[in-house]
Amino acid sequence: MLNSFTSEYLDGLACGGFTPRPKVSGRLSSYDGLLMEAVGLSLPVGTVCAIGTGESRVDAEVIGFRGGKTLLMNLGGPAALLPNTPVRPVGAPGEAEVGAAMLGRVVDGAGKPIDGLGPIRGAGKWPLAGKIQSPLDRGRVLQPLDVGVRAINGLLTIGQGQRVGIMAGSGVGKSVLLGMMVRAAKADVIVIGLIGERSREVSDFLETKVAGEARGRSVVVAVPANHSPVLRIRGALRATAIAEAFRAEGKKVLLIMDSLTRVAHAGREIGLALGEPASARGYPPSAIAMLPSLIERAGTDVHTGGSITAIYTVLADGDDGNDPVVDSARSILDGHIVLSRALAERGVYPAIDLGPSVSRVMTDIAGKAHVNAARVLRRHLATYEENRDLVLMGAYRAGADPAIDAAIACHDSVLDYIRQAYDDTVSLEDAVTELVGVFGDA
Repeated sequence: MLNSFTSEYLDGLACGGFTPRPKVSGRLSSYDGLLMEAVGLSLPVGTVCAIGTGESRVDAEVIGFRGGKTLLMNLGGPAALLPNTPVRPVGAPGEAEVGAAMLGRVVDGAGKPIDGLGPIRGAGKWPLAGKIQSPLDRGRVLQPLDVGVRAINGLLTIGQGQRVGIMAGSGVGKSVLLGMMVRAAKADVIVIGLIGERSREVSDFLETKVAGEARGRSVVVAVPANHSPVLRIRGALRATAIAEAFRAEGKKVLLIMDSLTRVAHAGREIGLALGEPASARGYPPSAIAMLPSLIERAGTDVHTGGSITAIYTVLADGDDGNDPVVDSARSILDGHIVLSRALAERGVYPAIDLGPSVSRVMTDIAGKAHVNAARVLRRHLATYEENRDLVLMGAYRAGADPAIDAAIACHDSVLDYIRQAYDDTVSLEDAVTELVGVFGDA
């Protein structure tokens, strides 16, 4: 009887589809606080590994290979690791949790909820790196998007599926302008990536920019400046992947990323740690080359009808408009809004400098009267700025040049049109009506 039971028991185990697999594990050979080297294992780039056990455990991501060793980047803070600490894989190369289950939630760069609302259940999966699309799968930008800011609606009209950069130095009002746009934007879903910014801004953004009804249709990915550079890049990829999944459902998505420069800074840290040569302003080639692959994922999908309208803040280090990140972003984006420190110092908010700012799709989505009125305002402003010193010194005599006379007469109206209080919302229709009414006959 015992033999019969043993035979049936073993036969049952054999039919269970069990396939023995070896346990993959390696050893930590070097660690300098950020970059780690492991020996004894071979894993794809992007794999998440656990190094150590218990309280001394730290997670790291595989970022490359060198001399038969696997290179990993620390995903957490300092850890009390010792030489030959075991290294084992715990996660496959990146996928993001996506779908309706993410609405109203706040997650970190690794996708873990940080809002105290418990685990995220029922979410789908989407590759962090996105899904490659043919250029012919991208539709044209033909419909305007109301962002609630009069100067942008009227003079730099944004379209559904457009990629726009807000470029400025530090402390000129990028985040405040973002908040105005988020609060008023007409979108089905809002995905916000707070990458490399101050930790204080996360709670502030939630309580002031996406409060109330907007919170229920928003997803926030928050990775503050004190987090690992790998997590910062993962946060940007995760926010974009979440937006892509909603677009695949046919939704109109507004993707906000604050800021693209911090993503490039994270790429610089990783590139320099890997030994890449520093080129422009200390950025290795891979840090700048990463930006197009991230930005190009936004846009309109001709198959589903969904769109991702992406707005990226770009920090101009030292107010330099030729900074490598600013210059690269400007060449890829479908438009850019430049904020002027001089205007901010004169109390003009939002401090939008119309001269270097442009929306490359405005002529496709705005009416002829609207476009002509915007050009008249721009012409008056440019004429005034060119002769500003003469006017202020009293060196210009009225009547000498009709164009300058008209620019001086209209200057107060121009500034009044640009100015807008932080808590005011001006619809696209109202912005266009006011613009055409004041400058349409000039």
